[in-house]
Amino acid sequence: MSFDLSFYKGKRVLLTGHTGFKGSWMSVMLVNAGAEVIGYSSCTKTKTRLFDICEIKDQITHIKGDVRDLDHIIEVFKSYRPEIVIHMAAQPIVRDSYKDPVGTYSTNVMGTVNICEAVRLTPSVKSFLNVTTDKVYENKEWEWGYRENEPLDGFDPYSNSKSCSELVTHSYMNSFFTDDRVAIATARAGNVIGGGDFANDRIIPDCVRAAINGEDIVVRNPFSTRPYQHVLEPVYAYLMIAAMQYQDKKYAGWYNVGPDDRDCFQTGALVDLFVKHWGEGLKWINKCDGGPHEANFLKLDCSKIKSTFDWKPRWDLNTAIEKVVEWSKAWISKKNMRAVMEKQIIEFINN
Repeated sequence: MSFDLSFYKGKRVLLTGHTGFKGSWMSVMLVNAGAEVIGYSSCTKTKTRLFDICEIKDQITHIKGDVRDLDHIIEVFKSYRPEIVIHMAAQPIVRDSYKDPVGTYSTNVMGTVNICEAVRLTPSVKSFLNVTTDKVYENKEWEWGYRENEPLDGFDPYSNSKSCSELVTHSYMNSFFTDDRVAIATARAGNVIGGGDFANDRIIPDCVRAAINGEDIVVRNPFSTRPYQHVLEPVYAYLMIAAMQYQDKKYAGWYNVGPDDRDCFQTGALVDLFVKHWGEGLKWINKCDGGPHEANFLKLDCSKIKSTFDWKPRWDLNTAIEKVVEWSKAWISKKNMRAVMEKQIIEFINN
């Protein structure tokens, strides 16, 4: 099945969390496709932020707002009348969810309720996609991938809040959208890596920071297994799902988005790849810090999205790490990072 990003030319797309890591890559991809992008984000300021680096702000409608503020969200929906809504705003860090569980739940659960409510009250919306995570499943630490019909029950406050976000979406679909006015889907993506991720407590940003500072990379749990994929894989898949269900509501539903089994790596093996591509004598050390519980083994079964859309991952993990290093070294060298991102997007699409 073919999907062309030109579908988005002239479409009004409301994207929450547009200033985040995935949101910034998606904003660039949508703008390049000719979409009218309305970004809604709390705009949390960090010292270094991809959204600023890629210089996309002046090419979209950039709105500062909190997904917990229902009145403001409804006002924005009424003013801009989006056709497609992609909800990515979230508190996304597992360890931070232990530090602030209430803030995590209020953002990830009530934020989803508010977006669903705004979709319900806005006749212009034809397609709504809620982006969650592979961590929504009840993790039994087994060796085969979770399927979309497996029980949802995340362990930690972050994972559990995203499970709740899924259930909120399912409830709204069953309670208010049985008339098929809006096509609704959720996407559960595996661990995402890519250039421009500066988050704390994520392995690739930790690798990049260590490399820049000439330090050893500290790996907390080298034997945990995760489904790693380049950020362009899920971003492209999200846009595909939202577009396909816009055109035909039979494509609405729940989708895993992850790499092939060969790219479900132990964290130590992932860091080995990074060290190989970075060079310069970089190395890593195993230093478990006794932090809060995180799953040791997690893998997705992506048969549904593959069979439904004839979709498949385009970059293996080796290529993904190569692109991360390419982006990071270009940033260190103060190159035009928007051009670097657009080059990688074109390479990805043409692969």
